[in-house]
Amino acid sequence: MPEAPKPQADDTPSGASTSSTSVARILIVAGSDSGGGAGIQADIRTVTMLGGHPMTAITAITAQNTLGVQAVHAVPVDTVTAQMRSVIDDIGVDAVKIGMIGSAAIAHAVADMLETLSVPVVFDPVMIATSGAMLADADTIAAFDRLMRLATLVTPNIPELVALGGEAAVLATGAALLAKGGHGEGDAITDRLVTDEGDHRWTHARVHTPHTHGTGCTLASGIATGLAQDMTLPDACARAIAFVQAALAAAPGLGGGHGPMGHALGRIPFEDATCPA
Repeated sequence: MPEAPKPQADDTPSGASTSSTSVARILIVAGSDSGGGAGIQADIRTVTMLGGHPMTAITAITAQNTLGVQAVHAVPVDTVTAQMRSVIDDIGVDAVKIGMIGSAAIAHAVADMLETLSVPVVFDPVMIATSGAMLADADTIAAFDRLMRLATLVTPNIPELVALGGEAAVLATGAALLAKGGHGEGDAITDRLVTDEGDHRWTHARVHTPHTHGTGCTLASGIATGLAQDMTLPDACARAIAFVQAALAAAPGLGGGHGPMGHALGRIPFEDATCPA
């Protein structure tokens, strides 16, 4: 993947480290998936595969596998913001990806932190897991409005877009919208990016597999990585969509339900590396 130059000390975004770097730094604010298919685990693999450096602020700890979510524990608000502040103050941030929030209080605390930054924000409004388990209550969903107003892009699937009030409601926040088509019917999927500059559409064949756990997390993290690498929003979306398609095709078939995708695309990145003598 081409590597874009990153800001130097004199133009570092507000709230970020003043050290210069050549690798895109992505702060992921999301929940942990013990089964490794979605959440922080999928985000880290995606950012790494696309050439970025992932950093995390975990909002919730879930006990889940390919069959469903068995338990959810929200991380204390102060701990979430401490994680964010820790990496912002030292390492710096070039883009933020927000996934599972955990509570309305965490949503507002994260929004407070985002107001101190001047970097792209990709918000994946996670409400329902692939297994059907609810991951956001009504108060948390109501608090999403504030996060959307701070976001560069919001990436809901079809049910999430309905819960947010529809396309007009999302666009009224000032964010761009990527309306994902994976929950639609048929053998073709259309993802539609709506911005002030116009619409972009990507239509591709559906990959018929039950192993779709983490598609939304992967897509949003991929887009955030592209924006951190100075890609345009349409180009970042296009690359992330292609990566999701490839990862679906490479799914290893783990578990008895909705298994994880194959983020490594069937490759062992260091298989040709030699150990020092």
